[in-house]
This record gives sequence, C-alpha cells and structure tokens, in this order.
Amino acid sequence: MTTTEDKLNLPEPPGENGLPFIGETIAFFSDPNFNQKRIEKYGKIYRTNVFGSPTVMMIGSEANTFLFRNENKYVVSTWPKSTRVLLGKKSLAVNNGSFHTSRRKLLYDAFQPRALASYIPTMEQITNNYLQKWEQTNQLTWYPELRNYTFDIASNLFVSTDGGSQSRVGHYFEVWCAGLFTIPISLPWTKFGKALTARRKLLENLEQIILKRQQDSSPGEDALGLLIQAEDEEGNSLSLEELKDQVLLLLFAGHETLTSAIASFCLLTAQHPDVMQRLREEQDRLKITGTPTLENLKAMTYLEQVLKEVMRLIPPVGGGFREAVETFEFGGYRIPKGWNIQYQIAQTHKDEEVYPESDRFNPDRFDHKQPADKQASFGYIPFGGGLRECIGKEFARLEMRLFASKLLQNYQWELLPNQNLNLVTVPTPHPRDGLKVKFSRR
Repeated sequence: MTTTEDKLNLPEPPGENGLPFIGETIAFFSDPNFNQKRIEKYGKIYRTNVFGSPTVMMIGSEANTFLFRNENKYVVSTWPKSTRVLLGKKSLAVNNGSFHTSRRKLLYDAFQPRALASYIPTMEQITNNYLQKWEQTNQLTWYPELRNYTFDIASNLFVSTDGGSQSRVGHYFEVWCAGLFTIPISLPWTKFGKALTARRKLLENLEQIILKRQQDSSPGEDALGLLIQAEDEEGNSLSLEELKDQVLLLLFAGHETLTSAIASFCLLTAQHPDVMQRLREEQDRLKITGTPTLENLKAMTYLEQVLKEVMRLIPPVGGGFREAVETFEFGGYRIPKGWNIQYQIAQTHKDEEVYPESDRFNPDRFDHKQPADKQASFGYIPFGGGLRECIGKEFARLEMRLFASKLLQNYQWELLPNQNLNLVTVPTPHPRDGLKVKFSRR
C-alpha cells in the first residue's frame, strides 16, 4: 500500500508547461495530433498546461476506471473556466456532491423510458419535415442544417418552442456554443466575450418563457414543465435562476454533441457503401410502417453496431475534466491536489489491444457475439462514465436511431467532390467544409 510519504516521493508526470498563462492551450485546440505526439514522447500519463491550469492527461481504460471509481474521493468533476462561466453557477454540469445528485434525479425524469417514448411522434414529424426540405434542395451543406434540425427537436421537446433554430434564441445559442471551449478573455470581439453577451440574451428569452409557463394553469408536459413542478428533498421548487441554467444545459445536451454524432454517421456511411447496403437491408427487412416504437428502434441491431462504431471512431466529446481534491498516485506518478486531470475518450477508443486496426471503420467489432465494448472496463466511453455519465445518453441514442432509420428507408446521399472533409474538433468534431452532399429520394 502506498503511504502518504511514498506518494510525496514519487515524481510528477513528465511533460511541458508551454507559454505563461495560456500554457499549451492554443496547440491543444489547433493541433489534431496534440495528444498523439505527447503520448509517443511521454507515454499514457503526461503533464501539460491548458486553460491556465497544470493538467495531467490520463489515458486508457485503467485510467478511466480509476477516475470514475474515485469520483468525490480523489477527484471531482470540473470544466475549463470558459465552460463553467457560460453554463452558469446552478447548472448540473458544474456542480458536485449532494447538489449534483439531487438535481440529476430531477432532470432524469425528462429522460426516463416513458418520457422518451412520448418524444417519438414529435421527433418523427420534425425529421420528416427536414428530409423533405433537403430532398427539394438536392445539393446542400449538411452540417449547419443538422444543427438546425437537432436544435428544433431539443427546443420543441424541452421548452415546447417550434422552429427554435430560426428564432433569436437559436441565433444566440450558436454564438454561445462557439465560446464554450475558448480562452476566457471577456473582450467584446473575442469568442468568449460574444458568448457572454449571447448567454445574457438567451437567459432573458428563457426567463420570459419560464414566467409565462409558471403563470399558466398547467406548466406543461415537456422537460421545462417537469422542472417547474419538481421539488428537492426539502420540498423546495427550483428558483428562476436555476431553471434558466438547467434548461440551457438541456438544450446544449440535446443539440451540440448529438449534431456531431449524426454528421459523423452521415459522413462515414457515405464513405462505406458496403455498410450503407447492410443498413438498408436491415431497414427493408424490418418493414416498419407508420411511427416507429421504441421496440422497433431496438430491433435495429446492425444500426446499433454502426452507431457505436461511429462514436468510437469520432467521439462527439474528446475527453472530460476532473480536479484532484487529494494528492494521489497513479501509474507510478504523484498527481498533486489542485491539479486538473483530463481523461481521454478519443485516445481510449484508439487502444489497439481493444480495437485492432483502430483507425478503420468496422461496425462488426460490436457484433453481439463478442462486442469490443465489453472487453475492457470503461474502454468504450462516448458518453463518459461513472456518476457523471451523460444524463441525455438514451435521448441521444433514440434521436440518432430514429433519424438514421428514416434516412435509410427513403433517401440517398453522396458526398460532393472537392471539399475538405478533415475534422474541426472544437467545440465538437465536424467536417471543415460543412459536409456538402447531393441528397435525393431512394
């Protein structure tokens, strides 16, 4: 057993501090091979300095298992300052301990199976509208359209607002998202400064929606209605300030990362016609007519394999941050109290021992006979893990499956030539030129 004295005598992880104040933040954002270069130089545990804090990268399923199982003992969840400020002090995402636990229970009501099943008709209607629109357009830049699509669904289901992407809220939301993972310099022309202004305007709009709803005889059946009626353990309702922060988080969770995953699905299936063919055969075999049920969607086993492989190869979130609340030892190194840690989703998913030929798109690695995600504890973590696993995980999986099913049944798409398909990774991965496609009915 490692004693406190032993821990103090251990070396800190190797690495570099970078420039004063900003450290290696610019390279962290701009260099797609940032982690790979440092892993080759230092190994799977190394030190850097990003967002103004000394940060240890801990990579692989063993590191994930250690961090997720020692939540609130050695580490607590944290975010870069820009993200914390823009999400808000009351947001579930930036809180820990008992407050996090109690709020997570309240928010979970919006993601229970009964709630998910009730979302399907609205999801289907909005999906059909967008698919018909894209068919008429014929050639389009798909990624911005997919952002509008997921935002319309999130704003409709969570706050009962139709056409949210074309409203002022939709515009402010895009500016706000763009500042979430930036250097927090609050000048009017920086992404962070613009995002702060957008947050203020977003909250003003959300406040009007909430106050109107609180005055209605019924607060409604959507996520906002559930939160307005919710009470914590002491029987207290959520304050207006907290309602605004939690709704903002729900809109973000139901939009940003989901758009990335759907865009990656569209890209990778277009690049792999053999996979596309098998997906179509499954849809034709299931012969789903009318509005699909949860059971229909669960029967799409090959689609599930493909979606898993999409999120393995291009995870919507590259990693998650923790803060050391006690000095601890891992992998022969001392991680000092107060330092930040990042666990790496993208790098975990490249582990050749778990995922041979990890750079290859191969949905068969998730075949039910010997699925790769069952071979290592926390070796597959597109939604994070442990106490902080993404609360909207099942909502995202539902929307992805419904969208893919409708798309595959009735439409075809092909990538247009002469476009840059390299991925921009911030705030979430997407093709640099926005995914230009020719779109038509099957």
